[in-house]
Amino acid sequence: MAGDTIDLATGNQNVKDYINGAIRQYLDMGVDAIRLDTVKHVERDELLEYVNNWKAHKPDLFVFGENLVKGTGWGSEIANDNASAVIRPWWYTRTTQDPSNPNGGGDSGFSVLDFSLFSTFRDNVTRGHFGGVGGIFSMDWVYGDATKLVTFFQNHDVGPDNDFKYRFGGEEANAAMVYNLLWTARGIPTLYYGEEIMFQAGLPQDIANANDTIDQTGRAYYGEHLENAGATQSHPLYQHIKRLNMIRSAVPALQKAPMSEVNEWGAGMSFVRDLSSEGSYAVVGLAAGGNQQINVSNVQNGTYTDAVSGETKQVSGGSFTFNVPAHSVRVWVLNGGGRSVIAVNT
Repeated sequence: MAGDTIDLATGNQNVKDYINGAIRQYLDMGVDAIRLDTVKHVERDELLEYVNNWKAHKPDLFVFGENLVKGTGWGSEIANDNASAVIRPWWYTRTTQDPSNPNGGGDSGFSVLDFSLFSTFRDNVTRGHFGGVGGIFSMDWVYGDATKLVTFFQNHDVGPDNDFKYRFGGEEANAAMVYNLLWTARGIPTLYYGEEIMFQAGLPQDIANANDTIDQTGRAYYGEHLENAGATQSHPLYQHIKRLNMIRSAVPALQKAPMSEVNEWGAGMSFVRDLSSEGSYAVVGLAAGGNQQINVSNVQNGTYTDAVSGETKQVSGGSFTFNVPAHSVRVWVLNGGGRSVIAVNT
């Protein structure tokens, strides 16, 4: 454990009783979700005993954890990795007892931060392309439920640059491209405070040297930007994310459906989000630095409306072709399924 963290005897019954009792008090106050830090320091089945206790008290509780890995992190049993899967993120989302066989057990009901996707960002989206993202999505099968992974571009510990040390300080267009991906792909997208205005861009995420002060880091005080809300909310990235939120909230498939027909070619990518069971189905196309003509096969036929531009297209024969401008996204919703589709220019 970290030098400033007490290593609790989490296997002892008196410790379990105390922690579970404390958590239940917070749940009774209205807490709906819990994030656990550094979960790899607690054996999975022991951790799940706690989580299941909390969920028995509040069945709709969402619990996820941080299991930091700088790399894809599938575990040495199923990929080229320097550690066993039993300390890797996916392991905590499954109940299998075999680290070489994720499908040997079902969904554990516990989710994790998606460090596997994040770890590619230093080599792709920060440099203006999607190369390697498709390979991450092709491994979604290892998780108990990939649609509940918590996705992010940066956080209080790490940034998307080569040494993971700094807040993103690159081009705003590339940041917008990342958010296009996170808000339309599977998972639950999250923001680290200030991302929406490139706050402290390029600065270290935390104090690194003896004479550093907080105001020189990514953890600096944000209050002035809250007090000047008008200027903050007028930032192009703030407005961009606001529009993406409107689209995501209007299309249930973007919130809950798994991904299928995933195709990634560096300069762009496409996929389907199929929640037909709830009347929502969407075809998504993403472009990096150049305009992309995209074709997606094996899609449902019908009338599609783009939630970004409002354009309408008729699809027959299961093949859909459309254009996506540079650094942009198109979300084609079948028959206006789910909530009403809104056209939002982005």
